[in-house]
Amino acid sequence: MGTVVSLAVPAGPATSPQAAVDELEVAIAVVEQLFNGLDQTFSLYRPDSEASAMARGELALPDASADMRRLYVEASEWRRLTESAFTAERPDGVVDLAGIVKAHAIREAGTSLLALGLKDWCLNAGGDVLVDGSPTPGSLRPWLAGIVDPADRTTLLTAFPLVSIKRALATSGTSERGHHIWSAGLQTERAKEFRQVSVAAADIITADVLATAIMAGGARTLALATDRWDVDVLAVKNDGGLLATPGFRKLAAQNS
Repeated sequence: MGTVVSLAVPAGPATSPQAAVDELEVAIAVVEQLFNGLDQTFSLYRPDSEASAMARGELALPDASADMRRLYVEASEWRRLTESAFTAERPDGVVDLAGIVKAHAIREAGTSLLALGLKDWCLNAGGDVLVDGSPTPGSLRPWLAGIVDPADRTTLLTAFPLVSIKRALATSGTSERGHHIWSAGLQTERAKEFRQVSVAAADIITADVLATAIMAGGARTLALATDRWDVDVLAVKNDGGLLATPGFRKLAAQNS
């Protein structure tokens, strides 16, 4: 999917070094197999994927796999919920699920890790993070997700604690890929209000979709998102100013 995926699994105090290594290797194999499988279907970086065939007009959505059609339905529902700020279609009408597929892969990988019985882990795919438990097994210490400064990719704006009620954090922005986000039926200038948006939520799909939607829809969509969903948001304006929800400010300050 054109990104790097990392997995951290801390060893508990009663876990032997070899057992910890074995546990991590099994977890890595599961995550790698899942991401590779989804990559073969959804990646626009692979010319042999279903997504690429659809983009070239060689495959119609009704003829695509069940996985492709299910994810399209989910993306379409998010378009309705965000009042078209998030969409699975490019301006030319081509179906493009890139805005949701990475989060879908993270969600599926997280489900697999829980099925393995792992209680403490951090999964990071291109800066979008999903966690479970703690970096110190058996404690209440939260995982901290760093948010990069879009003006200087070598520094962090802040670190956000991910806990049971908000296990996921996703960031969408223009620093690395330019203005690659589009929306349906929105004014062009609204899609350029923010340089970067980070959203913390209970699940990675909500976090990732809303980060993209707010980037596309601007302040109006930010207000809609915080009104409809239990999320915390940090938005970087194009002039360098910051907009943060009260919950984001409070939690980030506690862990600064």
